[in-house]
Amino acid sequence: MNFDRIITMIIRQVTRRLVNRGVDAGIGMATGKGRGRQTDGAAAPTPEEQQSARAAKQAARRARQAAKITRRLR
Repeated sequence: MNFDRIITMIIRQVTRRLVNRGVDAGIGMATGKGRGRQTDGAAAPTPEEQQSARAAKQAARRARQAAKITRRLR
């Protein structure tokens, strides 16, 4: 195997992991899990909001798994 191909493969794996981490962080922010400090006076999330956020994160996880399976089938 060519050394250039090995380097390219490693770079792609690192890039994929970083992008996935960014997507996960974005989903967390969109669902309200990544709020950080609440300086704007917002109250803590209600149990309904927490359940909704959990469901959204699970749906995103299932979508990523489906995309991964689809890529494998091609």
